[in-house]
Order: sequence, then C-alpha cells, then structure tokens
Amino acid sequence: MAKLNIKPLADRVLVTPMEAETKTASGIIIPDTAKEKPQKGIVAAVGPGKKDEPMTVKKGDTVLYGKYSGTELKLEGKDYLIMRESDILAII
Repeated sequence: MAKLNIKPLADRVLVTPMEAETKTASGIIIPDTAKEKPQKGIVAAVGPGKKDEPMTVKKGDTVLYGKYSGTELKLEGKDYLIMRESDILAII
C-alpha cells in the first residue's frame, strides 16, 4: 500500500472497505445490483484521539462498522470511508 497523504483529525478513522461478497455459501453468484454494502474493512489511518479519550483502534485492524456509517471518499483511485471511532462496532 502506498503512503497516504491524509491524517484524520481527533477521533476519526480512515477505513478501506472490503469487497462485497460475490457468491453465497451455497455457490450462487450474486449480481452487482443485489450486492449488499460491505460492513467490514481495514483501518488505513487513525487520528490522535480526543483529550480524555485515547484511540482503541490502530492501523491495520480489521473492523466492523454500521451499514451506512461514515463518509465515502476516493483518494488516488481507491475507495475509503472516514468515520468517527464511535461508528466502529467491533475489532475482528
């Protein structure tokens, strides 16, 4: 992965979403129009945190987040989500 020129502020986290599933467990291929928005991703960058609240996630963590959490953005041809740490539901 190339070095990112973005540093999230305060308690924000930059996440690279994982690809949506293309097959079901039984082997049925899911068309693009029926794919669900991914809810899992890898942390690409982490802000410094708030004054009394240190960050619990770190770069490289795989996380689960809400289906409609964060703001989508495109940097250097890759898709990212930027969200508050409180939008992250769990670290896998």
